[in-house]
Amino acid sequence: MTHTEDKNSALRQGIIIFVYLSVLTALEYFVAVEMNAVPLLVVVAIVKAALVGYYYMHIYKLNDDDGDDHHSYRYTTGSNRIGLWLFLLSDSFVFGGLMVMRMSLLGLSRPHLNQLLGLLVTAVLLISSFFMNRAETAMAHGDKKGFLIGMWITFILGLAFVLGVVGVEWPAAIEEGVRPDNGAPGAVFFMMTGMHAFHVVTGLIVLLIVLRNGARDRYSAEKHWAVEGAAVYWHFVDVVWIFFYPALYLIGHL
Repeated sequence: MTHTEDKNSALRQGIIIFVYLSVLTALEYFVAVEMNAVPLLVVVAIVKAALVGYYYMHIYKLNDDDGDDHHSYRYTTGSNRIGLWLFLLSDSFVFGGLMVMRMSLLGLSRPHLNQLLGLLVTAVLLISSFFMNRAETAMAHGDKKGFLIGMWITFILGLAFVLGVVGVEWPAAIEEGVRPDNGAPGAVFFMMTGMHAFHVVTGLIVLLIVLRNGARDRYSAEKHWAVEGAAVYWHFVDVVWIFFYPALYLIGHL
């Protein structure tokens, strides 16, 4: 397989996974509106998270056999992967605790939120992950222009997600009586979305740093761990929202 064929294959794979995620998200929304089948919503969320984790976050790379000396770039990259995944694992306990809080306080009820708006911001975040994957793939094949375009689109969509949640959904929720100082639904909603928005903002900062360094030609097809690390973190934020979205907008009754 030639270099161009290899790149096209990787890009096609990213598109296929995005199509799967889009179909599953639409299925989620339909199930919630028409059936409210909680077990099915949980299964769909797990499948979506597995797709993102395996294909976009490259969890399989943790098993790469480096076979190099401890001072090589390949070896240090392998160590960095393990370190990043350990951090993400520790961070997942924070979000897991928030999910436990949500189920303990609300059970099979949910806050009175705009489901269409929830679907919209979810779509924006999923699309941002798609372009993050394309940016990383482009850099892995030495395509600086494709990398920069993908990164900028990811950044803009990530910013749109934060503005959608904090600037649009929060005021809308407050108008519906879902306030952080007015009972469990408001406290749960603002705690979960606030913590997630904080992580998205930190991800945006990382994207800007990687963009600046990429524009200065500090990455190459052979050495671009910072790009891979930023991508893995961004997809992790996406995975968290894959579970937060149904937990806040779809599962349960008003």
